[in-house]
Parts: sequence; structure tokens; C-alpha cells
Amino acid sequence: MKKQVLFILLEQFADWEAAYLSSALYMLGNGQYEVKTVSLTTDMVTSIGGLCVMPDYSIHDLPSDYEALILVGGMSWRNEEAAKIKPLVTQCLAEKKILGGICDASGFLGTAGVLNDVSHTSNDLDDLKQWAGERYTGEHLYRMQQAVSDRNIITANGTAALEFAKEVLLALKAAPEAKIMEWYNFHKFGYYEAPMPKEVTEWNN
Repeated sequence: MKKQVLFILLEQFADWEAAYLSSALYMLGNGQYEVKTVSLTTDMVTSIGGLCVMPDYSIHDLPSDYEALILVGGMSWRNEEAAKIKPLVTQCLAEKKILGGICDASGFLGTAGVLNDVSHTSNDLDDLKQWAGERYTGEHLYRMQQAVSDRNIITANGTAALEFAKEVLLALKAAPEAKIMEWYNFHKFGYYEAPMPKEVTEWNN
């Protein structure tokens, strides 16, 4: 049975923040992983870019056997309904599974008290403090980095979809580290500055 990685998608989710990670899980994961989507209901959700997704699960019927819970950023994490995701976050932490949040979804983790004792990042520290209020006490652990991984919790800002994907792949051990870094460097630096991964050559043949 394939290992499931659950992507939480809310209305107006940021398509690009999911794309690198979801595709890399299939391309580098040697057939071990599959991505499943979760939303508040199983009604269609539409991305910022107009891509329409029918979620595989609602928050009420998602499987308990999964490898990682990935909160994809977007325009709806500050809405009141987003609070319904917090029990899933709490359960994920309790079971010591990998938890990731990028862009506003990382700030949402701050509102859930997740970032108080782990190194982390987000879009902006002042915004995080204002949004999360007293629920956030982790300012001393905030890092001005594209993506941060600490104790199975991965956070990233909204310009760090590639770095976020790399950190989640490493946390999952989805492929050998050298292979993940080769993939990252190729996409980060492009055809002309990074060696082409062997896998890309194979895909094009």
C-alpha cells in the first residue's frame, strides 16, 4: 500500500505552493507515495490560479494512516472556518507525524500554538505576532529563512515553495538525500547552472 501525504486545500489555495512537493513525491518517491487532498467538505475548491480540485476527503472522513499533513497556503487561512483544521493539526502532532505549513498556513500554525517551541519561519514576524496574539510565544525561535524544519514541523514563507518541498521530502526520507538535493538544485538553478538529474533525462526519453 502506498504511503499517503495529505494536502489541506482551502478555497483560493496557492497552487504553486503545492506543485513542487506533490510532483516530487511521485517522481522521486519510487512509487511509494500518493498525494490525497483534504478540504472542509468534498465540494470543489478553486485555487488562486483558477485550478479546480475535487477533494479526496473532507475533514470528517480523512484516513488516520498517513505520513504527513501539509497545509497549503492561500487566501482563506484567516477566515473563521479555517479553525476547523486545528483538531487535525493537534492529532498530527500527537501522533508525531510530519506537519508542514507554507505562507499563511504557517501563520495559521502559530495561531494553533504549534510554533512556540520549535524553530520556524513564516511570511513576517510582526504579522505572525499580531495575528496569533497570546497564542504565539515563539518569537525567539523565529528564523528569517526561506524554510525551516525542526522536529517534524516544516514552515516556509510564500516565496519558498521549492525550499518547502525540499524540507518535506527530506523529513519524509522520500528518496536518498543526494537525490533530493540534485532535484532541488536542478529546479533552483535551472538547466544551465545545475547538472541535469538523471531522472529528467529518463523522463524525456
